[in-house]
Amino acid sequence: MQRSRLRNAGILIVSIIAAAGAIALLVLAPWWLLLGLVVVLALWMLVTRVGRQAWSVTEVGLATIPQRIGASSVVVVGIAGVVAVLVALLAMASGFELALRQGGTDDTAIVMRAGSQTEINSILDHDSATIVEQAPQVLRDAAGVPIASSELVLVASLPKKSTGKDANVEIRGVGARAWILRPEVRIIDGRRFGSGLREMIVGKGARDQFAGLDLGSTLKLNGQTWTVVGAFDSGDAHNSELWADNDVVAATYRRGSGTAAVTVRLTGADAFDAFKAGLASDPRLKVDAKTTRAYYTDQSAGLAKLIRILGITIATIMAIGAVFGALNTMYAAVATRSREIATLRAIGFRALPVIVSVMLETMLLALLGGLLGAAVTWALFNHYTVSTLGENFTQVVFAFQVSPPVLSTGIKWALAIGLVGGLFPALRAARLQVTAGLRES
Repeated sequence: MQRSRLRNAGILIVSIIAAAGAIALLVLAPWWLLLGLVVVLALWMLVTRVGRQAWSVTEVGLATIPQRIGASSVVVVGIAGVVAVLVALLAMASGFELALRQGGTDDTAIVMRAGSQTEINSILDHDSATIVEQAPQVLRDAAGVPIASSELVLVASLPKKSTGKDANVEIRGVGARAWILRPEVRIIDGRRFGSGLREMIVGKGARDQFAGLDLGSTLKLNGQTWTVVGAFDSGDAHNSELWADNDVVAATYRRGSGTAAVTVRLTGADAFDAFKAGLASDPRLKVDAKTTRAYYTDQSAGLAKLIRILGITIATIMAIGAVFGALNTMYAAVATRSREIATLRAIGFRALPVIVSVMLETMLLALLGGLLGAAVTWALFNHYTVSTLGENFTQVVFAFQVSPPVLSTGIKWALAIGLVGGLFPALRAARLQVTAGLRES
């Protein structure tokens, strides 16, 4: 009796370790490795006697699913819910990262006051900005003028269309060189603002999210009336901003000749290290320099990580419930088929084909649930536009990105749930006593 208990405990421990290893493999392994394992399994079932037995038992099990469609649906729907939630939150994190990351490149750099984390809490005096713009690594145009833009970044409150409540929106004061610095910015409605005028152009995302930003509208900012004369699309986080003449913005908000940051185009990506070293060695300057790609990546990292942690936490809690649903369903399936399994064992089928058949059935149901959850999320949320607070405490407009890597992560989670949900019922089926099974009515 004691020996039997020890053996059962040993089997349980080995099963748990095997399940943990298999889950890690499913979640972390690249798709090419998983496909390779599927091919190996298919070949094993095709060319070996035990494999053919496993497929025969699996066929019988799959044929009985319509008779227990309700219980099988619990597995499919439960796993679909887990995958849908996980994919939606991962797509949100990916969309937020993409919106910010697209705003940067390796051959442009942003220079802010030393210690500043964002443009909103940086300030540079006019002389420092001029020194930065004149650095030898800054690209010049045909006339020899540096391709650089000293810019002010401020925050205003405007009502959101969805709620009518005020939310922060970013105002960027830019100069004439901003258009050369960012050639991807294009006017999609109206025209550019006039130099020295209280005119403004609005990002496509900001116009969609905030009220009162239609072409020809006027708005009050710091007691002054501004006119919206155009809308632009940059394809990145700048779509969430309002742009105006830098000098007019500075005068309106009484910022004098100071600027928040200087963004420059370098002679090449390989010039950044020399550019940064030159600024650091200049005793007149107390500044930090980053490539714009690094800057915007840093801006998105914190919130994206938080969203991913939240998504994985919620999905894990839901996955536990889905695992129990799968366990109940497959235990019931094994109990229903006990006489059939015992008969197969009696005529010479080994335990391995029975284990494989139960596991395959559960994994196929899990795969169906994963595909269903992924499809629903893709249909509802792919490119769905929302806004959230960024590092500057302003609204960043971005679209969910239900990308292939995000979908594959959801499918892997579904398969992992199916593996856990099928493993222990499969072991029970394999250990079913032949005589006891044959006596089942």
